[in-house]
Amino acid sequence: MSIKPLAFRMRPTHIDEIIGQDHLVGEGKIIRRMVKAKQLSSMILYGPPGIGKTSIASAIAGSTKFAFRSLNAVTNNKKDMEIVAQEAKMSGKVILLLDEVHRLDKAKQDFLLPFLENGMITLIGATTSNPYHAINPAIRSRCQIFELKPLEPEDIVTALKRAADDPDRGLGGLKLDIAEEAYLHLASAVNGDVRSALNALELAARSTEPDQDGVISIDVHTAEECIQKKSFSHDKNGDAHYDVLSALQKSVRGSDVNAAMHYLGRLIEAGDLVSISRRLVVMAYEDIGLANPQAGPRTLAAVEAAERLGFPEARIPLASAVVELCLSPKSNSAYMALDAALADIRSGNYGDIPDHLKDAHYKGAKDLGRGIGYLYPHDYESGWVKQQYLPGKLSGKKYYKPKKTGKFEQALAAVYEKIEGSGSIPKGK
Repeated sequence: MSIKPLAFRMRPTHIDEIIGQDHLVGEGKIIRRMVKAKQLSSMILYGPPGIGKTSIASAIAGSTKFAFRSLNAVTNNKKDMEIVAQEAKMSGKVILLLDEVHRLDKAKQDFLLPFLENGMITLIGATTSNPYHAINPAIRSRCQIFELKPLEPEDIVTALKRAADDPDRGLGGLKLDIAEEAYLHLASAVNGDVRSALNALELAARSTEPDQDGVISIDVHTAEECIQKKSFSHDKNGDAHYDVLSALQKSVRGSDVNAAMHYLGRLIEAGDLVSISRRLVVMAYEDIGLANPQAGPRTLAAVEAAERLGFPEARIPLASAVVELCLSPKSNSAYMALDAALADIRSGNYGDIPDHLKDAHYKGAKDLGRGIGYLYPHDYESGWVKQQYLPGKLSGKKYYKPKKTGKFEQALAAVYEKIEGSGSIPKGK
């Protein structure tokens, strides 16, 4: 008789056993409230592999005592769904976990829809794809959509220790001596995939020879072998982690592509795709900005590709993005202009909006929406007209100071200077 994998055996049977996802199952949060009230609605759970989509579905079923069935939209056919529907008719309600729900074909969808409408089947669809793009609107409109977040290493350590201690479903029947460094390595090496971490832990436990006292010792080297990833001295939640992120951004800002590749490599080796992705998008707008406006969308596309691919292939689009950011012209003029405006606002240095800019709909103005005395720029051949836009006490204030490091902002600067020269923007400091 085959033994099911540890990750399968350790699936939660109650909502209190779910690891992470506090924004959905924490006290007072939406899924917990639904379970507590026994008022379940169909839902779609989406996020990266191995972060708890199936676990939440099984925990919901266990917490509500409703019948729970699991199917796959690709491998299971319409007949399998008919069996679930018959069970729903007999019991009154069935929770159906439908994996890869974005692959549901029209025949299966047409069959399911009436049962979703009358509530006999509560669908919990699981997918790694964005449901707003990948799932048929007919299904999507009948479901709540919840995004699951990648698990943090500390969440995965909790799951590993729970599995190591559980005598019934886990490895508690073995005499295990697991080093803290081994737990941390397994947790950080899987990029948020708790399933991979649990199965690696079981491999380590089952493949390691016990000593003469029957104790199975698992150190960081054993963990490395079972996860096939070397340990790297990098504390994801400590100062060293933020030092590497800071060094990456400063290297990009300084256009040193070799240093940037080094620090990117350190973050990749630590398996920290989430922090890399966030920091690259920040850099594209903070440091490159208007000097190369397409860097932002291209970086976002690279990040989305990396998240879709996962490591090790994720390194390929990330490398392309970092090289482009390093060698792009740099400008921080846009957000510096906003920060300067915010500084005035927060210090109380603002005034009344000029009357001609105020909303005129409720004032009976003949030309609705334009405001009395307002000059409509589209009526002028130049596309702009001289009039006051800033509050009176800030008249002449200049927040935006263009940089000319890239062709795009050079063109913006030329327009800005032309308007300023025309008197449309009062000259000031």
